[in-house]
Amino acid sequence: MSTIETVVALLGLAVITVVTRSFFFISEREWPIPEWLREGLRHAPLAALAAIIAPSVLMNAEGQWLQTWQDARLPAVAVAVAWFLWRRDLLGTILSGTAVMMTLRIGLGW
Repeated sequence: MSTIETVVALLGLAVITVVTRSFFFISEREWPIPEWLREGLRHAPLAALAAIIAPSVLMNAEGQWLQTWQDARLPAVAVAVAWFLWRRDLLGTILSGTAVMMTLRIGLGW
């Protein structure tokens, strides 16, 4: 792409982003949301998080399923989930999972 094409593409993306994000502020009245949609949107962040995390934990860099259990991500996820179920603390979940993963990668070379 040339420089002008890149600039045009970025400006177009910026305009689309501003218009779609401000669409609800343009209206003078509140839009009613059906209950079924409200219920579905409650689960959307969890579904998106699972869709991002599951492949990064269960697949290697080439996109293949893990072939061995000796991958630092698996015990790290197990410890992080256990910590969250025990304490319901997001920061502790992140720190405990990271500590296990770094210990296994640096200490054992996994």
